[in-house]
Amino acid sequence: MRKSNRAAAGAAAWKMVYDNTQQGKPSVAARVKALPRMLGARMRGQYQELSTSKIVLFLVALAYIVSPIDLVPELFIPIFGVADDVGIVVWLTAALLGETERFLHWERIGADHIEGEVVS
Repeated sequence: MRKSNRAAAGAAAWKMVYDNTQQGKPSVAARVKALPRMLGARMRGQYQELSTSKIVLFLVALAYIVSPIDLVPELFIPIFGVADDVGIVVWLTAALLGETERFLHWERIGADHIEGEVVS
């Protein structure tokens, strides 16, 4: 992830965390609570907005963060070793916040509305 992309993702994540209550958007706590519901709805086939490739990317990013194996080891290049982990954490956080916001909106409008049309 390029430096400008990391900075933009970090700014977006920061804005989501601190500006949501003023804009009427869901809180971070509401988004965290929505995560298991979102995955459950996806597994049941109800929520099709979350693609399998996104789920795989989220899992790979999470595995990279918690894994002791690192592409850039902190032992040899301390600044870059931490920076790649921080970049992945920022991306994962911003992506999950965005995805849960879409899911909460989907829940709010109801599962029987698809792309602005009511299904009968």
